[in-house]
Amino acid sequence: MKKSISTLCLLLISLYIYAQPTAPIPIKVVIVTMFEIGADTSDRPGEFQYWVERLPLSQTIPFPQGYRNLRYNPEKQVLGICTGMGTARAAASIMALGMDARFDLSQAYWLVAGIAGIDPEDGSAGSAVWAEWLVDGDLAHEIDSREMPKDWSTGYLPLRRTKPYEEPAQDNDFTVAIHLNPDLAKWAYGLTKNNKLADNETLQKMRARYQGFPEAQKPPRVMMGDHIAAMTFWHGKYLNDWANKWVSYWTGGKGNFVTSAMEDTGTGQSLQWLTNAKKADINRYLVLRTASNYTMQPPGITAAENLTNAGKDVGERYTAYIPALEAAYQTGVVVVDQLLTDWQIYKDKTPGK
Repeated sequence: MKKSISTLCLLLISLYIYAQPTAPIPIKVVIVTMFEIGADTSDRPGEFQYWVERLPLSQTIPFPQGYRNLRYNPEKQVLGICTGMGTARAAASIMALGMDARFDLSQAYWLVAGIAGIDPEDGSAGSAVWAEWLVDGDLAHEIDSREMPKDWSTGYLPLRRTKPYEEPAQDNDFTVAIHLNPDLAKWAYGLTKNNKLADNETLQKMRARYQGFPEAQKPPRVMMGDHIAAMTFWHGKYLNDWANKWVSYWTGGKGNFVTSAMEDTGTGQSLQWLTNAKKADINRYLVLRTASNYTMQPPGITAAENLTNAGKDVGERYTAYIPALEAAYQTGVVVVDQLLTDWQIYKDKTPGK
């Protein structure tokens, strides 16, 4: 009888222990990438692979509610996510991660590290750019340019407006523009501005074509500049002019368009709502975009010719694909390492304050 009672007590104790909820994994930094070409390691890299191999993010964590499995470094408490391309996939993946009870993301820093197009008026291929402003390029009214009034410069109109760039700009209830923590962005830039980024013959030939664009002809460098996110991979002089005006319009003249990609306002929207739910902190959101190509054609060829050429040999002859991937890791890892080194400070106090 006594033995049966002892066995029953041990069983009850075991059930109690195993019934206790597992404490969520504390995350210090989330590396946010948008695409990977094949496997996470050992083949042609996308944005995710260098982080997985080099940081490293050696542990795979299933993530069926997202685009791709997560990767994790338990010693550093750094989590990596590949969201999928486009604002919709990015928003869905980040929201799914933020609501995942396995992780404590309340003090995490979020670092987007991805490639982008760069405005040749501002920078050069292979460069790394920290953003302060993110502007959505999709939320709008549109009329085909062949049907627009003759005095319009574009058929693309702000929502609830009757002509291009009509003032005043609407209240930002559509989250067209997101102002990132400027102190954090400037802190990251200050840490990395003297980083020497790779240059090579391919980049030199690429930028030499941009005669009359002095910023486009400089060697790769770390800089600051603002970002437009749109689901369409646009290209050409006229759309480049639109992007500059669109960013300026939605930021009240405070932002300057420098880089273009597809996802970061989607990630930002999810982080805003996760912040409201006390599951994340958008003030810890950093966006680093590195230039794999220019957003418009060089003199002497058409936008269609330039876009078509880029499409044939991505990452080899016509774009700075591999140098941009390298720049994203080499620049971003400096910030990650500093956050981890001084975690006792930065877990409660955001850098730059």
